[in-house]
Amino acid sequence: MGRLKTTRKGHATRRILIGVAAAAGVAIAGFFAIGPRRIWRWAAGPADQGPVDFARLRRRDAPNDALACSKGACTQPVDLILPTYRTSPAALIEALDDAARSSGRAERVDDGRDPAYRRYVFRSQVFEFPDTLDARAVTVAGGQTALMLYSRSLVGRGDFGANRARLEAIVRALGRIPAVEAITAE
Repeated sequence: MGRLKTTRKGHATRRILIGVAAAAGVAIAGFFAIGPRRIWRWAAGPADQGPVDFARLRRRDAPNDALACSKGACTQPVDLILPTYRTSPAALIEALDDAARSSGRAERVDDGRDPAYRRYVFRSQVFEFPDTLDARAVTVAGGQTALMLYSRSLVGRGDFGANRARLEAIVRALGRIPAVEAITAE
């Protein structure tokens, strides 16, 4: 094998680094030219991961999901314990629509047939990583309403806490809606 001829020490290394940087620049430009949504759909499938049955829900082994439930509403370990509400299930879910929309990054994807259920796809700001959020409200003892929220990432093994932060933001937004009356949180 021939040796690279250089007149100055490190010249060949500099060329390699410039080549790697140029290739990375072309790859990033291609990613955004094609579009993150198309890339993720090709790499991981549809952004909407389909409905969740909260009664049969099994949390993921990878740390890329978050679960928030009113006390006793979920059988899996939760990340956030939610209050119960005096608001009816249908009215609570309608308020959830407002809370999800307030994020500016929610797309409702359920079929709309169940007034006590919603499913949204949220996307991260720059790379548009898709996450699916399912929400169900159910009547519990004393005519109160329990809320269950489950958010999960489509891409990657970790989410850097994005799903939990999203649930926390939605719960805070729900608390600011006058029609939503929380009862307890333990």
